[in-house]
Amino acid sequence: MNKLDTPSLLIDYQNLLTNISQMVSFAKEKGIAYRPHIKTHKSIKIAHLQMEAGAVGITTAKISEAEVMSAGGIKDILIAYPISSPDKIKRLVKLLEQEVKLKVSVDNMESLSYLQKELVHTPFTLEVWIKVNSGLNRCGVEPGQEAVLLAKEILTHSKLQLGGIFTHAGHSYAAKSMDEIEKIGHHEGLSVVESAEQCEKEGIRIPVRSVGSTPTYKIAGNVPGITEIRPGNAVFFDAIQAGLGVTTIENCAVTLLASVVGVYKDRVIFDTGSKSLCLDKGAHGNQTVSGFGHVMGHPEIVIERLSEEHGVGALVQETTLKLNDKVQIIPNHACTVVNQFDEYVVHENGHMIDVWQVDARGMVK
Repeated sequence: MNKLDTPSLLIDYQNLLTNISQMVSFAKEKGIAYRPHIKTHKSIKIAHLQMEAGAVGITTAKISEAEVMSAGGIKDILIAYPISSPDKIKRLVKLLEQEVKLKVSVDNMESLSYLQKELVHTPFTLEVWIKVNSGLNRCGVEPGQEAVLLAKEILTHSKLQLGGIFTHAGHSYAAKSMDEIEKIGHHEGLSVVESAEQCEKEGIRIPVRSVGSTPTYKIAGNVPGITEIRPGNAVFFDAIQAGLGVTTIENCAVTLLASVVGVYKDRVIFDTGSKSLCLDKGAHGNQTVSGFGHVMGHPEIVIERLSEEHGVGALVQETTLKLNDKVQIIPNHACTVVNQFDEYVVHENGHMIDVWQVDARGMVK
């Protein structure tokens, strides 16, 4: 791989397969479904690997990601994002025309009217899942009665079918300990299960009770009544996940291959700046990592500063690196870094074995 130009986005093939296997094994052990979020890898190839391993379908953040995955042959898709724009709803209809088993997030009554209005002149009924807020305080109705009220309203719309309740405990990324992650994950699962149970007391069936978040999926997924997990980042992991204690550096599947472009008395400069490594250091100001990426095999270096094309690595002790040497850097946040690249270079035991496209790169609409 030393012949590769830099920066290059690398995948450790064996780590990738191991990470997928661990998610699938957990789901099978608990008797629940596995619906991975593809916003981390954005790759048709990797999505198919997940489906072949046992995933029931995939999750996307945006319609454009769903469109790419549908074109790639994946036809069971949850779009875990609120949609009310008439233009975007027309795109949902086109996905339904492609025989996609589509599910869409809802969390307010007004959006139901928009969906009904655009669907009423089509032959399709759209499956919707209620999103509940389990502490992230982003989108979502509050668990319990608010979920019940929205469920009742869905039943009044002829073109909508209620398929599930789900949540995402993204605030787990800001946890300061595994004990805190345990509490967040437990609450995540209960938020969904208790909302579903209250709906069913009112005679409203909730077939799917789904949880996500890589730090918490084994915790929330262990709550009785949960039927599905949707981890995304766990396909690769990254330095933030290792900092949280969710995984180890050795399990991370994605790295950036970088070249040394300068060596000075107190610092080493790499050709990976903010346009490749990105500036993420952890959620909500909680810095779970040291610097802007982990330089593999070089504990003497902390990447303390990024400009657009330069990564400045401070030396805490003398380094053996010299001009034109190459290193692998584990990014802090794999999801944002992947979106900067057109392709992955796949390697096994240090040897390049394939090149895969980042098919849904830039798909944010």
